Amino acid sequence: MSKDNTLQGSFSVIADFEGNINDLLNVQVDGTLPVLPLRNMVLFPGVVASVAVGRESSLELIRYAEQRGGDAYIAVSCQVDAAIEVPTMGDIYPTGTLAKVLRVVEIPNHHPTAILQSFGRISLSPEPTRINPFLRTHVSTLPEELPEENDAEFKALFETFREATLQYIKLNENLGMEAFMAVQNISNPIFFINFVATNLPFDTEEKALLLEDGNMMSRTFSLLRILQRELQFVKLKQKISERTREELDQQQKEYYLQHQIKNFQKELGNSEGNDAQELKERAKSLSLPENVQKIFEKEVTKLERMNTSVPDYSVVYNYLDTILSLPWGKWTTDNLDLRRAQRVLDRDHYGMEKVKERILEHLAVMKVSKQHPTTILCLYGPPGVGKTSLCRSIAESLGRKYQRISLGGVHDESEIRGHRRTYIAAMCGRIMKTIIKAESNNPLLVLDEIDKVGGRTHHGDPQAALLELLDPEQNNTFHDNFLDFDYDLSQVFFIATANSLSNIPDPLRDRMELINVEGYLTEEKKEIAKKHLLPQALESLQLPFSLKVSPAATEFLIEKYTRESGVRQLEKQIAKLVRKIVLNYQISDEDQQKAMANKTLKPADVQEIMGTPPYNRDAYQGNDFAGVVNGLAWTAVGGEMLFIESNISRAKSGRMTITGNLGNVMKESALLAFQYVKSHLDELGVDHRIFDHWKLHLHFPEGAVPKDGPSAGITIATSMASTLTQRKVRPRLAMTGEITLRGRVLPVGGIKEKILAAKRAGITDIILSKDNEKNILDIPERYVKGVTFHFVSTVSEVWKIALLDEKVSNAIDLTIPHSKNKNTDNE
Repeated sequence: MSKDNTLQGSFSVIADFEGNINDLLNVQVDGTLPVLPLRNMVLFPGVVASVAVGRESSLELIRYAEQRGGDAYIAVSCQVDAAIEVPTMGDIYPTGTLAKVLRVVEIPNHHPTAILQSFGRISLSPEPTRINPFLRTHVSTLPEELPEENDAEFKALFETFREATLQYIKLNENLGMEAFMAVQNISNPIFFINFVATNLPFDTEEKALLLEDGNMMSRTFSLLRILQRELQFVKLKQKISERTREELDQQQKEYYLQHQIKNFQKELGNSEGNDAQELKERAKSLSLPENVQKIFEKEVTKLERMNTSVPDYSVVYNYLDTILSLPWGKWTTDNLDLRRAQRVLDRDHYGMEKVKERILEHLAVMKVSKQHPTTILCLYGPPGVGKTSLCRSIAESLGRKYQRISLGGVHDESEIRGHRRTYIAAMCGRIMKTIIKAESNNPLLVLDEIDKVGGRTHHGDPQAALLELLDPEQNNTFHDNFLDFDYDLSQVFFIATANSLSNIPDPLRDRMELINVEGYLTEEKKEIAKKHLLPQALESLQLPFSLKVSPAATEFLIEKYTRESGVRQLEKQIAKLVRKIVLNYQISDEDQQKAMANKTLKPADVQEIMGTPPYNRDAYQGNDFAGVVNGLAWTAVGGEMLFIESNISRAKSGRMTITGNLGNVMKESALLAFQYVKSHLDELGVDHRIFDHWKLHLHFPEGAVPKDGPSAGITIATSMASTLTQRKVRPRLAMTGEITLRGRVLPVGGIKEKILAAKRAGITDIILSKDNEKNILDIPERYVKGVTFHFVSTVSEVWKIALLDEKVSNAIDLTIPHSKNKNTDNE
């Protein structure tokens, strides 16, 4: 403990004085004395007091005075700020008391206690003469004006003061009867007054002012006023206690505390809490609706009657604070300049022509319509294609506040609608929180990853909670459970984003207009890398040269180091490339740095910097083998080549074996194609008894990669036909299309991505369904240049285009000898 406990307890040292008090109070000492700073105690003249000494400097001073004996005087004064550990003369009051150390009491495991006898008042010089090992300064004696021995006015004043003191001790339970009896036995009036002034528990600043007053009569009057004030306060506490005592019982302790504070505030004439008053002042500047105003007034009245320590106080306060935090009457003005919106969208996003066109249509309707469009947009597509950033660009073009709510993993309905106030730590839902954060009633609110919202659990159904929010006919009265009143969200521009529509319930999907944000083609990725990703990666760097990457190197980076529909991984790879270039530049010598500054990166340079490519795009494998056919597939990372192989081997039954990691739909497509081929063997010129002696094996390479979908139907049928006829397939040909049992070729999706995959593999001819011809018209000409399209309606047309009359060089002889003793009709 590093401080002096200067007051052992109220009225802790009791003594009386016999003799002439003037001899004690008018000791004349002028010179330099040690100074003992006290905490929380002002020692008045003539009083004997005990002081617990804890500071090293104070211990040094006490030991010094003890060694000097009874003739050693010291100066005692109170600190202005008790928290100061090492006070200077500027940190203590300039008026103090002359004192002697009568005795030092050593107590085991406690600080030493010094018994001090005080004398007269002294004035302390603000400039110390010494600081170490303890303070010393020049002091001068201050006169003490004592009343005449037979002064009748002083006698009457003293009797009044004495009665007030005894009454105060009697009413104050903390002091006890021991103090009452001790004070009652003090006979000397001067000593009595100074003793009470020293020990009475009131502010040290007031005591310091009393000590500065050298007139005993004036000091007694001031002390009596302070005592009367403290006495009134004690009586008031008793009055409140008596008023509430009648209502106190074992089950109402908490109510007792609240009622006591209420009565206390009533006696003070202040029945309003600071929080309630602050909330009222905030509400004056808001234009609250009439129904909300009534709710606010009711709840703020309830808050005023509550004790701040009860749990319900914070619940009511948070509720009122949430109401006042809502953006009542706050709106942003829409900037409906369509040309500016077009520039912002083109600046931030390359391609996406149809998506941008639909957004501009929406803005155009907003411009000419008096009411907000009731359409809720939903952008869906693969990860990393720019759905969320597109929403940010829309908000910028409109001039609206942009806010995003991530719904991924939300499984509690209360996250959307809020918690009822009956629950502990209740709060409003994410929707209203976002409105408060936006500080506007018409922000652009993005519901990100809406397909990742959890379904019905014991916490409710968050997907169902979104139905009201995304219904333009209902969201003008959106009801949050925490607020418990309707709030108008009809002016909010809602845009949802999703990766897949399969996880969105039909009622929720029906409330939104779906806009497909397709993956990027390699050519588009090259432009995005050139205009956006590479400049962004270099933005924070201060390279002494401009980094140059050739188009071929960019395409090499895209094809060999990424496998995605969007550009998120491409952004990471470009950042990695830039980091490695910066590192190589920093550790190179001056000549190498000059060579790097003038160099344009080629594909070989990219591979040297980035290491072995993790991905390898499939290339055309030729047509030297029967049964090997190139299909086209669409995956989440874009278009891919799908190689299908079939082979035939001798067996006693005509079954078909399928290998590869296939889904149910693709397995059914394979069985469908097998059945169609068996029923059209005559068209292929194959003996119908072949499956009595030969077994067909269908294989999908890269067996660890899951494959599913119906679009490989014509590819499987063509592979089987090639194997059974041992005829070559047209070189550099790929195909995609679903088949029916009757041999019709149905359209499939992902045409644009599949065409780009075919071009990368060196394909020159592509077979598609007749119904897919319209999809080709939507693709820019530069993407389809060099590819010939064959549109078909039946599998027979596919075979005519795909199968050549020439047989493969290692053709198997599948001739079946005629047998008269065995019925070989297995059909």
